[in-house]
Amino acid sequence: MIMQRKDAPGSGRYDVEGLVDELYTTPPSDFVSRREELAAEAKADGRVEDARLIHAARRPTLAAWAANLLLRSQPAESRRFLELGRALREAYRTLDADGIKQLSGQRSSIVSALSRQAAALAREAGHQLSDAAQQDLVSTLRAVLADQDAADRWAAGRLESALAPPADFPSGTAARASAARKPARAPTAPRSSRTGANDELAERRHQRQEQLAQARKTVTTADQRLRRQRAEQADADASLQQTRDRHAQARQQVTAAEEQLRKARGEFQGAEHEQHEAEERCRAAADAVTQAEQVAQEAAQEVERLTVPVR
Repeated sequence: MIMQRKDAPGSGRYDVEGLVDELYTTPPSDFVSRREELAAEAKADGRVEDARLIHAARRPTLAAWAANLLLRSQPAESRRFLELGRALREAYRTLDADGIKQLSGQRSSIVSALSRQAAALAREAGHQLSDAAQQDLVSTLRAVLADQDAADRWAAGRLESALAPPADFPSGTAARASAARKPARAPTAPRSSRTGANDELAERRHQRQEQLAQARKTVTTADQRLRRQRAEQADADASLQQTRDRHAQARQQVTAAEEQLRKARGEFQGAEHEQHEAEERCRAAADAVTQAEQVAQEAAQEVERLTVPVR
C-alpha cells in the first residue's frame, strides 16, 4: 500500500506529487481503488486541489506501468539508459558514423535486458506481461532512446500508455550513408573564423567522446547485469524443474496411497457387513438356545410330574 508522505515532520503538508508518482507504480488492477482512496482522504482533509490532482491521474496500461516501475525501482540504470539515449541521438544528429556504429550495436541487447528486467519486476508485483504488453514495453524503451520528448515523458515516471519510436529515426547503416553524402566543405574561411570554428568543433568532439565513453560504460554494466540475470534465471529454471519433479513424484505417491485407501475402505465395508451378519446369526442362535432351554426345562418338569406315584 502507498504511504502518505509529508514534506517535513510536523509540517502537516502532504507531498501530493510524491503520492501521484507512487500511484503510477501501483499495479493497474489496484490503481482506481487506490486513487479514489487517496483523493477521498485529501478531500476529507480539506485539500481540494490535491484531491483534484490525484483524481486526474489516469490508470496506465500494463506496459506503461511496467516502464514506470522500472524507472522507480532501478534509478541508477534508468539514468544510464537516458544518458545512452542522449549520446545516441547526438551521434545521429552529428552524423558520427563511428559513434553510431558502436552505440547501435549494443542498443538491442540493452533494450532487451531492460525489458526483461521490467517484466521480472511486474511478475514480482503479481502481474505477468502478455506478449503484446512485452512488445509495447520494448517499443517504449526504443522510443526513449530515439526521441527526447519520449525520454522526458518516461523520466517523469507517469506514463499512461506505451510510447512508439519515431518512424524517421535512422538505422546505423542509413546514418553512415548520410554521413558519406555530406556536402563538401565551403571555401576556407579567414584564419580567425576558422580558428573559432575549429575550437567549437573540438569542444563538440570532446563532449561527444565523453558521452560515448559514458554510453560504453552503460553498455558494459548492462551486459554484466544481463549475464548475471541469465545465470540467475538458469538457476531458477533448474530449481523449478527439481520442484516439478518432486511434485510429480509426490503426486504419484498420493495417487498410490489413495488407491490403497480406496481398497482398504472396500475391504473394511465388506468386513463390517460380514460382522453385522455374524452378529445377527449369533443373536438368532442365542435366541434359539434360550427357547430350547425353556422347552427342555418344561419337558423335565413334566417328566418329574409324571413319575410321582398316583395315590
